[in-house]
Amino acid sequence: MPIQRMKDLNSMSQEDRAKKLAEFRAELSRLRTMVSAGGAIENPTRIREIRKAIAQVLTVENEKKIAEEKTASKKTKKKRKEPTEKKAEKAAKPAKATEEKKAQ
Repeated sequence: MPIQRMKDLNSMSQEDRAKKLAEFRAELSRLRTMVSAGGAIENPTRIREIRKAIAQVLTVENEKKIAEEKTASKKTKKKRKEPTEKKAEKAAKPAKATEEKKAQ
């Protein structure tokens, strides 16, 4: 049984996901401490489920971050500027040099 569904994670706010991530990390730490102390935990697969849940939360966070960056870059995307006079002269110089060579 999954701890957290992806559709629930996508609908959560960033603050709620951060709280959930902190809860998962605390529980994972507690379970790992129990295992390292030599104690038997009730459900050993719980560690795997929590690790997977942490990865899912982090994945959703990164997806949201990337989506925000893409929308921000689309808004600030600059149009191509017209070449200035100096740039136009530099571009014309190689063409003039090749024409002079051909003429000789």
